Amino acid sequence: MSVILVLIAFSIFVAVGFLIAFIWSVRNGQYDDPYGSSVRILFEDDKPRDTTVAETQLPSAGKESQSNQI
Repeated sequence: MSVILVLIAFSIFVAVGFLIAFIWSVRNGQYDDPYGSSVRILFEDDKPRDTTVAETQLPSAGKESQSNQI
């Protein structure tokens, strides 16, 4: 019976060690993908970008200049 308790304690210790190693590696950027970002520009998008949304969200220059003159 005491062997089972020792094995359970040892397995918990090993599991905590792997968890700490995993958290450390994620925080230090070990799983970042530097290669994927460099080749992403080579692939075509399936849909063209919709530029009308970006144009409607920008304020027009004429309205700003008129409000500043009043």
